[in-house]
Amino acid sequence: MNYIEIFLEALSAEKGRSKKTLESYGSDLEHAAEKLGNLESVNADNLQRYLSELPDKPSSIARKASSLRGFYKFLMLEKIIKKNPAAALELPKRQKTLPKFLSMEDIELLISSADDTKNSIRLRAMIELLYASGLRVSELCELPMTAILGDKLLIHGKGAKERIVPMHDSAREALQKWIEISDQPKNKTGIKYVFPSTSKTGHITRDGFFKILKKCAILAGIDPRHVSPHVLRHSFASHLLAGGANLRAIQTMLGHEDISTTQIYTHVLPDALRNTVEQHHPLGNKK
Repeated sequence: MNYIEIFLEALSAEKGRSKKTLESYGSDLEHAAEKLGNLESVNADNLQRYLSELPDKPSSIARKASSLRGFYKFLMLEKIIKKNPAAALELPKRQKTLPKFLSMEDIELLISSADDTKNSIRLRAMIELLYASGLRVSELCELPMTAILGDKLLIHGKGAKERIVPMHDSAREALQKWIEISDQPKNKTGIKYVFPSTSKTGHITRDGFFKILKKCAILAGIDPRHVSPHVLRHSFASHLLAGGANLRAIQTMLGHEDISTTQIYTHVLPDALRNTVEQHHPLGNKK
């Protein structure tokens, strides 16, 4: 019996994990099985030795360890094994990197430079939406027409969780302008995407958008190495926080499950946070 496949089916059905996540779990577990043999009979020492001998980066080793922990937890719950060999796994420390973000001036340059590209109306709408709503690139590329609710978007995020994100007037107008000139044919499953394409998916791909965005950065005179869809998402959160937005509100709009994930943005804006304390704390501006 292939318990890896059963585990992945359970993740899909019960947890709503994405196809990409399931592929990552499957790849990690298959690699471990290739090196260790039958995973159901592996002991803790063998498992720890396997992780310690991996040549991967700490972040990749941590991901593999996470996959193994989830797998063995599932086997324990299903009473397939009596002892969890991953219970005391020592994970490598992951180095936290501060998110990169663009200045407001660079964002404005990027948006205005979109007008000089092919399919400029589409590109401008995509950049405006990313920066206005903090969408993940997959959420943007796979955005269905049914997600548009006036000046808001209904987003189906990670783990099949829904959230409502607002659009400011500029983003809404850019989106409307694109919809008016574009044709959103239904794909084989009957879905109309906001940003359709002739690809197998029926919508613009992440790689396709990434390449277009890099070209736009060059036109704007910005180092393309510093520009990506994820950087625009970070810029959205960082600029909101600098403007005094509530961290919980930013968490909701980004679709972060845990507030600790959102709190990383507090480390990139020390001056803005200090100014907030000085302006709003009752003793902050006392001389």
